[in-house]
Amino acid sequence: MPELLLTLLVVLACVLAMALTRIGVELILMAGLTVLLTVGIVTPAQAFAGFANEGLLTVAVLYIVAAGMHETGATLWWVRRSFGRPRTVTGAQATMMSQVALLSGFLNNTPVVATFLPAVRDWARQRGFAVSRLLMPMSFAAILGGGLSLLGSSTNLIVAGLLGRDFPQVSLGLFEIAWLGVPLALFGVVFTLLFSRWLLPRREGAEQSFANTREYMAEMLVDAGGPLVGRTVKEAGLRNLPGLFLVEIERSGHRLGAVGPDEVLCGEDRLIFAGLADSIVDLYRIEGLRRPGKASALEGGRGQPHCLIEAVVARSAPFVGRSIRESRFRSEYGAAVVAVARHGERIKSKVGDIVLQPADTLLLETDQGFLKKHRQSRDFLLASTVENSNLPRDHKRVWAWLSLLLLIGLGAGGVVSLLNAALLAAGLMVMSGCLTARAARNSIDLPVVISIGAAFGLGEALRAAGAVEMAVQGLQALELGSPMLVLAAVYVLTSLLTLFITNNAAAILVLPAALGMAQAAGVAPTAMAVAVMFAANLSFATPTGYQTNLMVYGLGGYRFGDYVRFGLPLQAGAGVLALVLIPRIWG
Repeated sequence: MPELLLTLLVVLACVLAMALTRIGVELILMAGLTVLLTVGIVTPAQAFAGFANEGLLTVAVLYIVAAGMHETGATLWWVRRSFGRPRTVTGAQATMMSQVALLSGFLNNTPVVATFLPAVRDWARQRGFAVSRLLMPMSFAAILGGGLSLLGSSTNLIVAGLLGRDFPQVSLGLFEIAWLGVPLALFGVVFTLLFSRWLLPRREGAEQSFANTREYMAEMLVDAGGPLVGRTVKEAGLRNLPGLFLVEIERSGHRLGAVGPDEVLCGEDRLIFAGLADSIVDLYRIEGLRRPGKASALEGGRGQPHCLIEAVVARSAPFVGRSIRESRFRSEYGAAVVAVARHGERIKSKVGDIVLQPADTLLLETDQGFLKKHRQSRDFLLASTVENSNLPRDHKRVWAWLSLLLLIGLGAGGVVSLLNAALLAAGLMVMSGCLTARAARNSIDLPVVISIGAAFGLGEALRAAGAVEMAVQGLQALELGSPMLVLAAVYVLTSLLTLFITNNAAAILVLPAALGMAQAAGVAPTAMAVAVMFAANLSFATPTGYQTNLMVYGLGGYRFGDYVRFGLPLQAGAGVLALVLIPRIWG
């Protein structure tokens, strides 16, 4: 009994710490596990068995697959091809949510939102929609899409792994949960389309101000055979680029100032932009634009991955007083000058004709080796990488899609285990050059992996201390009678818990006791596992309930009450629908 009491107190302390403090979840869970290991409630083998769990290892490997899709621009390509040009917010929500949900069914929903976030934000601004009407629905669509397959959420893989461990004769197929996931996703989309106009605010997110920021002058060419030829500036999406302004167009030696939205683009038009460094990165991702002197604006990364670097010109630099073209940057420094900023002054010359001065800030396209070579150079006062500026390896995009299809095909067909399929897909990503070995290693979210492994250890401690048996005895004492009431009680408990702690931790802590209750109450173990899985995932009512909710919180300009007003009825409705369908699907 003292061991049980101490274990419950430690778990309760972890839950409160996760809900009330900003300490990293992995640190809290590891601290709790360390206490239980020290007092001898769990052995080292029990405490760290979770780190060898197949579900956890699959989650870690899937981060590499998602990174390969991002590095090659495959996900962004999907966005630009499939989102279209809706004229109403409702149409935009329907298009965006269906696409995000579909892709989240095959890739972990957190990296999907991370990739879609800038694209959806920019797409909303270009179409004139308030970002607050789209970003929260995007997060919710990713969560709902995670129920289309086991690949959609790390919680799905963890719960499936625990179910297989406790009931070896039972297994969840890759797409089996779609019987519930598809109706829930449809419900979420319909709910959003019907009620978001009243429940979601019309509010812009936190934006960067142009005041006191460094404005660059950059130029791009319209590919003669590209998709932008014959389109107007507005149709090409170049009118309302965030942080960028189309200053003028140079065509056949003539300059067109005050460019209007209905100006039709021609092949080899030279477009002059003024804007921020991190906004200029977006130009490289627009199909049909290329930097002067290159076949494609997306060509970076055939050797080492290319990125954008800001470098301030020193007074002692040998190219001061010479034009960029005369300076021969590519041969001398292995870099190309993309744009120039000069004390807030708007430079009217072509980039190649700009005569460099001390303290000019150059935006360079190069590889990471530039920093090592020139960080201490007397030619530059300061050099730093522009955040999130790695240029996509679009020539490897086919390999990225083949890797994802390999994962889905092998996993769905049962040819090999899901972990084996994920390892093969990740290996193909690296071997084909979709991303480097270093990028693959860095793509794994170690805090998430550690927190899941530690939560497994706490679950083992609860089992070893007798908490599962106590929960089963308590259920029998309550005499709920109906298996449906037992299922509902577990669903509500998990749903409430995941409002305050991570969905993985909630599922791992509840599932062992829930499976014990299932046997005692006559509920099918698969039905109970699926109930815990979806209750842990479908957390819409707070920004802390799911990681994707937090990701859109600031950019959408949301407040806590916005999630309660819009997310709580959605979460309640989805819960009722899940409890109605689960017994009919799994018995």
